[in-house]
Amino acid sequence: MDIDTHAEDLASDLGIDKEEVKTDLQNLLEYSVPLDEATQSLRRKYGDGSSGGGGAPSAKDVGDITPDDGSVTVTGVVLTAGKRSIRYQGDDHVIVEGELADESGVIDFTAWEDFGLAPGDTITAGNAGVREWDGEPELNFGESTSLSTLEESLEVPYDVGGEADLASLRTGDRAKTIEVAVIECEERTINGRDGETTILSGVFGDESGRLPFTNWDPVPAIEEGNAVRIENAYVREFRGVPEVNVSAFSTVTTLEDGVDVGSDAPQLGIGEAVATGGVYDVELVGNVLAVRDGSGLIQRCPECNRVIQKGQCRTHGSVDGIDDLRVKAILDDGTGAVTVILDDELTEAVYGGDVEDAKAEARDAMDQEAVADTIRERIVGTEYRIRGHLSVDEYGANLDASTFDESDDDPVARATALLATVDGTEVDA
Repeated sequence: MDIDTHAEDLASDLGIDKEEVKTDLQNLLEYSVPLDEATQSLRRKYGDGSSGGGGAPSAKDVGDITPDDGSVTVTGVVLTAGKRSIRYQGDDHVIVEGELADESGVIDFTAWEDFGLAPGDTITAGNAGVREWDGEPELNFGESTSLSTLEESLEVPYDVGGEADLASLRTGDRAKTIEVAVIECEERTINGRDGETTILSGVFGDESGRLPFTNWDPVPAIEEGNAVRIENAYVREFRGVPEVNVSAFSTVTTLEDGVDVGSDAPQLGIGEAVATGGVYDVELVGNVLAVRDGSGLIQRCPECNRVIQKGQCRTHGSVDGIDDLRVKAILDDGTGAVTVILDDELTEAVYGGDVEDAKAEARDAMDQEAVADTIRERIVGTEYRIRGHLSVDEYGANLDASTFDESDDDPVARATALLATVDGTEVDA
């Protein structure tokens, strides 16, 4: 996006200073206001109500829309639509988010004006803005969008209403409906955008899996042990995994019959799990190829709990470290690799001793790395079945383990099953 070009064109049309327009435009874009909406806002601000641009945008199928399209005319069925409040230029602004579909595909949308959209509506949106969001095109309906509801419904191969289970939710999902059990729940006070505010946080569960949640406007029905139906939930990333968000615009009702929660985590191949971008509760099976530096006997900062090096904390400088145990191991299953992090309890189990034992071994060897070497000898080359929370970011894929057990799978049987999956043939073990 060339802000200078847009600012120069606007300044020329409006007869004002380019730098002033550029500053205003940058401020709007920083608040994620679509370029089309930002342009119209500035035209209104400086006294020009024209819509700008030349000619009507072309009509496109949903599947053909790309982030390069400035604006389009599109017809589709509203699959989901839910309200959410955002902070825009210092004020709260209510938007409507959801999904629009035709036979060719599904696309996310954000409505910056109240068009009265409801799931199941078939609409035509003229001059709908297009922007890129998380690498994908997104439609934006604003003041310059002409939107009409059609009497004849469009048939689409997608479900209307946003019903979903936890395992299918992904970061960025909006206006979803879920039925879940509240497994964990606690009330916390945080420093929000308007000062101290009380929220609920914890873990939801259903038969498909578990996900963390935040309830920004605490609802009495969301209480540990209860089962609830939540309409208009959205999903954002928190600490590398999807998190369900329940807002003041969500509808929460108690389910008297309860919700069954599966005891097992979904088992995925490492490559498949990493491709999801993060999974809160997952089981991976693979071989430990290496134990990374920073494992074994370590020291942590007494203030922030970060691992320190040579008595130095990146945040608090020179500190007297607290001894602890940790393992960072590389797990590989042939489809991908992750770094598995074991806390002190799991590390004690694989090491066969506690912190005092580790300190004694380090003193005897006159080398702190002796503890990590012992752990390497015990786990490298062995196949493990590990359950935990997988986060994926620019630094790689990390699995915070909750269980770490040697696999009892028969490797011959698993290889036979894999070959049968690949070529569709039966192979004798």
